[in-house]
Amino acid sequence: MGALASNRKRGGDEYFNSNFNHKKKPPYSISMDFQFFKKPRFSLMNQSSEKATLPSNSTVSRISRYPEAKLPFPRAVHAPVRHLKFGLSTSKHKQDSTNCFMGNFLSCRFNNVKRPAWDALSHFKKEKEVIFVEDDEKKEKGTVTEYLSVEEVEIIEKGKNIVEEERHFQPSSSSDVTELNNGSLRVESSLDMSSLRRISNVQDLEAYKKLLECAERRNSKLKELGFQIELNQKRKTRLEALLPEKKPEQVEVLPTELFVPLTEEEMTLVSRAFSAKNWRKILVSHQNSSIDIRGEVLQCLKPGAWLNDEVINLYLELLKERENREPKKFLKCHFFNTFFYKKLVNPESGYNYKSVKRWTSQRKLGYCLLDCDKIFVPIHKEIHWCLAVINKKDQKFQYLDSLKGKDPNVLRALAKYFVEEVKDKSGKNIDISSWEQEYVEDLPAQENGFDCGMFMLKYIDFYSRGLSLCFDQEHMPYFRLKTAKEILNLRAD
Repeated sequence: MGALASNRKRGGDEYFNSNFNHKKKPPYSISMDFQFFKKPRFSLMNQSSEKATLPSNSTVSRISRYPEAKLPFPRAVHAPVRHLKFGLSTSKHKQDSTNCFMGNFLSCRFNNVKRPAWDALSHFKKEKEVIFVEDDEKKEKGTVTEYLSVEEVEIIEKGKNIVEEERHFQPSSSSDVTELNNGSLRVESSLDMSSLRRISNVQDLEAYKKLLECAERRNSKLKELGFQIELNQKRKTRLEALLPEKKPEQVEVLPTELFVPLTEEEMTLVSRAFSAKNWRKILVSHQNSSIDIRGEVLQCLKPGAWLNDEVINLYLELLKERENREPKKFLKCHFFNTFFYKKLVNPESGYNYKSVKRWTSQRKLGYCLLDCDKIFVPIHKEIHWCLAVINKKDQKFQYLDSLKGKDPNVLRALAKYFVEEVKDKSGKNIDISSWEQEYVEDLPAQENGFDCGMFMLKYIDFYSRGLSLCFDQEHMPYFRLKTAKEILNLRAD
């Protein structure tokens, strides 16, 4: 448009003059179908007919270089269409309306007949669906669908679909159907229900025959599986008969006196002994061992204190007296005091049997050491208490440490001592090469730095009863009070 405006200002172009001569043929044809574009192209008449000479720089000469403009194709019109009702036409022409009415009426009738026919045909052309067959007998005896093959499942699906479709057949609303007295349906259309029913009966028969064959093959497989199961059961019973019989596990019954709480009188007795007034006072004296317990010595049984030699040795004497009092209730044991191992193994001179040779004479003990089931040896390591056991009953040398420590030197020294002791007292040479050196790991563990002596005493107490170590760190405060009560009464429970 800018180019057109500039040409008008110049006034040099006769084709854009206001006095345009209509008799002359214009460069473009004026018609109703002509459409103006944003940038129209113009074509000139045959220059030979006009015989006009134009300057080379004129507008007409520039336009003449382009080809003749061609009209575009007419554009398609999209407008809303009014649908016909009841086959009637809204056309103004009578003949056209009559033709449309007859055509629409016939097409409607054709559709009404065609729709029920296609509904019936499509009813028998459904795709296969997965059907889970489950009878009442299978529910009682167990399902065997997992043993069916793909072919058997397809046969079951086919037969099931045919029976269900014939049973639950519901025709469409547009079809002509009449119900008879016997409940059967009759389709008054292009389809004949009797022919379809004959086909379905044949398919049912073939399906049931194939199902029967599959069931017979499945029964043979089940018989083979039953035979294999019975055979494996017989093999299992034979193997179990060859195995040794397991002894029934004996439930360990703990004595009631192990965890009996202290009475009010016993608590009063212990608390009075722990008071500062009895610090220098001798609370008890044991005549057989000549051990005196003062108030300051008994303080080691308070929570958080380390046990001393006097309390440990006196408690071991009370355990021996308890055994003599009830020999059938406890194992026959010997309890060395805390000075025995120090004499046997001197840190300076080493192992020395002669230093403890007279400790175990029968005249002094009143019984033979070699007749004991277990011999307990307390081990003191500077600030820690451990226990060593010569277990003659089970032929073991055992080492028990509440901190799970191990010391092979202790077990070797005790093994050497036992051989020399047997040689000295009986004159026999004992062979201990088959004896086991055991570091007991399944035992109650210490969880602080001051209860090692109490753990050692309870190891001795439970082993002398022939019981397992069924206590824990939480029982230590109770055991401290109970041990104090037993020492004050000079009687171990």
